[in-house]
Amino acid sequence: MNATSIVSTGPVVTLFESYGSGAEYVGARVAEALGVEFLTQLYSSSRLEEVAALGPEDGDSGFMRFLKLFGHENTDHLDNLLIPSDQASDNDLVIENNRSLISATAAGGVVLGRNATVVLADNPRALHVKLDGPVEARVARAAEQAGIDLERASRRQLHEDEVRAAMSQRLYNWDPRENDHYDLVINTGRVDLDTAAEIIVAASRIRVRRVG
Repeated sequence: MNATSIVSTGPVVTLFESYGSGAEYVGARVAEALGVEFLTQLYSSSRLEEVAALGPEDGDSGFMRFLKLFGHENTDHLDNLLIPSDQASDNDLVIENNRSLISATAAGGVVLGRNATVVLADNPRALHVKLDGPVEARVARAAEQAGIDLERASRRQLHEDEVRAAMSQRLYNWDPRENDHYDLVINTGRVDLDTAAEIIVAASRIRVRRVG
């Protein structure tokens, strides 16, 4: 089974966000409007924050070891961390993620993260969206939504934006910070979240209508 051989029967929207761009809020409202399931991030901000506090001596094998090492404060050897230490384990994760996403979106769905942008790239009913914005606005929104102070939200932003990109590069060989893979990029520092959701819903309906 692979992503290129699967076509969903309903609308599909993939979302990637720079930290604090409001994708949880937007994704839930898009899913509700389209009448499909919303799949949130596999790794939450809180989980990535926990991983960032762990040192290499606490690491497991494979992907979690990479996450923990990448989150370590000593970044002198980050380039080496992008060299797969357990390719078989990483490949298993990719296969399982692909299978899970294809199954979960068979009838349509809104997916946040999970590398769905590339996994479902050839699904003709899928609209691929990125939410972004100025760092200051994103940090302020994230702090308010998570009930944390600006300093902590700023630390999360620095770590999370980098580690999510590194995970995508390691497992799927793409950089989500570049806009080449998206149909639509919305600056939620200028467009409010409800309007962003309306734009995505409208674009998704046009995509599905044209596909037939």
